[in-house]
Amino acid sequence: MVKRKSEDAQLSTRATNGKTARFAEAAKPTKSAKKSTSTKPTKATTTSAVATKDPTSESLSIQIVTGSYERVLHGFAATVSEHLLKAEPSEEEQKDPTYSDTFLFAAHSSAVRCLGLSAPTEAHKRVLATGSTDERINLYNLSTSPPLVSDKPQLPSLSTSSIIENPRNKELGSLLHHARSVNKLQFPTRGKLFSAADDNTVAISRTRDWTVLSTIKCPIPKAVGRPSGDTAGPGEVPTGVNDFAIHPSMKVMVTVGKGERCMRLWNLVTGKKAGVLNFDKSLLQAAGEGRYSSGEGRKLAWGEDGEEYVVGFERGAVVYGMDSMPKAIIRPSPPTKLHQMRIVPAGDDHSILAISTEDGRIIFYDLKTTVESEKEDEEVPQCAALGQLGGNQAGFSGRIKDFEVLQHKAGAPLIFITGSSDGAVRLWRCNISEILGDAREQAKGAVRQVATSIGTHETGHRITCLVAFVMDGPAEVADDGEDEAQEVAGSDSDDE
Repeated sequence: MVKRKSEDAQLSTRATNGKTARFAEAAKPTKSAKKSTSTKPTKATTTSAVATKDPTSESLSIQIVTGSYERVLHGFAATVSEHLLKAEPSEEEQKDPTYSDTFLFAAHSSAVRCLGLSAPTEAHKRVLATGSTDERINLYNLSTSPPLVSDKPQLPSLSTSSIIENPRNKELGSLLHHARSVNKLQFPTRGKLFSAADDNTVAISRTRDWTVLSTIKCPIPKAVGRPSGDTAGPGEVPTGVNDFAIHPSMKVMVTVGKGERCMRLWNLVTGKKAGVLNFDKSLLQAAGEGRYSSGEGRKLAWGEDGEEYVVGFERGAVVYGMDSMPKAIIRPSPPTKLHQMRIVPAGDDHSILAISTEDGRIIFYDLKTTVESEKEDEEVPQCAALGQLGGNQAGFSGRIKDFEVLQHKAGAPLIFITGSSDGAVRLWRCNISEILGDAREQAKGAVRQVATSIGTHETGHRITCLVAFVMDGPAEVADDGEDEAQEVAGSDSDDE
């Protein structure tokens, strides 16, 4: 892209000098005008002219990256108008988001299982880590600058979305310290990468040189029956860390694994085990785990203030306090499978948990408030649903494998980005007040519908995981414009 700009700049320079027959109709400028184009003030003029094409002042750019069963890593930028994020935009302001593909390639030799995204660096870049069943962790640099908007014709493509390449998006390499499928990747801090795999280990890598600093080894569970969905070979035991969650203080970590009905607490200061908590049989039944279910934890999430954490199972979840005692039970109604859990930023008084389901919903729960259980034999109360997003009521029935929650500035509405197995990525707008609205009055009745759909993009791949971030970096166009002005000035001096 930079090369194309430099060629266009040279062509325009030749046109002003009268050396190109194609532009013979243009009037030949005087020598004083020619010198003025090569001076430094023109550099600022060129930058400001290009900056006027940058839509960041009136729109919001979001970089979305999806992984799929087809081994494809797909990245595209969604440009959402600021008017579309209003509570009730007018008909003239309701413009659908525009999508621009940034990269699309086969990143692994098998299905992509998980994605991890780091915090932005001083160079306005983010590190993307991808995990797969091929035991590899691939690393990429992603630019946080908004996509380049140009009046020039786009590259030819069979898809409806445009193609915009960013030269700052580069591949860093691969990590090969795991021996089996990678299940979870997370950057808790800017300098550390945590990765969990089916080899029953959680590795801690340093982002400066990607050296493995420590490896937490979980014990191999004893072979007790064959759980449903077991993929272990003959004579082997199903092993692996399904998920882990790190406390906001970076001192405690909780893990759940395959083939065991317990969770493990780890001291990250010493790197040693801090305790084991077995799941009670009656608690598993209350959480929707039947007689023939595996009873293993599948997802974990810490509350926003770190006062409670949630253990997700196949069809329900349990909320634990800091004393490792169950506080509440989460059971979606109607019953369905759970796929992903995220904490929604809601302030100090509330801790909202969002859960994506098999039937295309995202259900919101307040971990601070509970209601009495409908069953008399259950001693643990339940969390009442505050509202739901999508589902059959909204006309969306495909399962949501993964989703992200974004807020580009304080007080702005939340943007939910959902990825479904049918290949559709949907954008939703929702306010915190809309989620928290008359929750107590709605607790006894049907779950109310919240959020508004603002756009859908078809990727054509079966999505397994998804990450997204707001592209709030400086515009790349300004730097390219300065380089273009320097090349124009250099060509003018050579002609003289």
